[in-house]
Amino acid sequence: MKKLTIVLLLILLSFLAACGGNDSGSGDNNEDHAGDSNESERTITIEDAMGEQTIEGTPENIVALEWTYAENLLALGVQPAGVADLDGFGQWVNIGEEFDESVEDVGTRQEPNLEAIRRQDPDLIIAVQFRHEQYLDQLKEIAPVVTFAPYGEEAIQDHYQNMINEMETLAEIVDKQAEAEQAVADMESFIEEQKQRIEDADLEGSQFLATQAFTAQNTPTLRLFTDNSMVGKIMTKLGFENVYETDEPEIYGYSEVTLEALQSFQDIEDLQFLYIVQEDDNIFESDFKGNPAWENLNFVQNGNTHQLPGDTWTFGGVLSNKVLAEQLVDAMVNE
Repeated sequence: MKKLTIVLLLILLSFLAACGGNDSGSGDNNEDHAGDSNESERTITIEDAMGEQTIEGTPENIVALEWTYAENLLALGVQPAGVADLDGFGQWVNIGEEFDESVEDVGTRQEPNLEAIRRQDPDLIIAVQFRHEQYLDQLKEIAPVVTFAPYGEEAIQDHYQNMINEMETLAEIVDKQAEAEQAVADMESFIEEQKQRIEDADLEGSQFLATQAFTAQNTPTLRLFTDNSMVGKIMTKLGFENVYETDEPEIYGYSEVTLEALQSFQDIEDLQFLYIVQEDDNIFESDFKGNPAWENLNFVQNGNTHQLPGDTWTFGGVLSNKVLAEQLVDAMVNE
């Protein structure tokens, strides 16, 4: 009887051990499944120009229909699959970063090539409301779309800050927040370095006018940059004061005027006048030279006119604004 009891006890212990082993195995399996759950695709919700957008996963195959967002993808270390008007980007957005050879042209910024976009099999398309609203339904048939509004009512209050805000949204979408923070910090640090050059040249606190000048409908035209523009904000960061003011923020950050408008600034001492022109359309040489309305301006007579390169880009992202800051300072300091 005692032997039988011992045998039964051993059988019971063996059974309990087996059950314990099964429990342990079941726990391991649960942990494995929990790990799989943690690795499942992320989902984020953002607010764009068209409302709330939910994005599943981390987009990798991205088509950018506006240069600023293509540039900022590069700043985040992300190569887009397609970019609108690649040739134009190469001509104007001189940032020292290159697209891979695999990046395809997908039409113009004004008229995207839907077939070219479809061939890229994107998992995200980046559009802008003022150019692409009419195409959004067709674009959404290809892939999810995020639509920015760089000239919306809130955005135009400060084009520079809006660019940063959009960069941060883009970084959240592609899960590159740390890279965005570093890129913005690098830009602002670089602008501070350029400000030191201005201080060394004893120009800090100077007043300025900045313009992009060209011929429009046979009329010499000046785009005077306002305080809400990229140029205006960077010049302020560099320690300058813009003398051109408007009652309301200009949508694109400038007003189009003619030579007569400059007479309002005739009596400002030591005014710095910065201008962007194309070599084949330099209205200061072809139209204004010898004209008393131009020649008699104080800043002209004092030699305070400063030409920037014709391809100076004033509507870019974090990389372009570093280039812009340096070009502005070079125009005044390196002459």
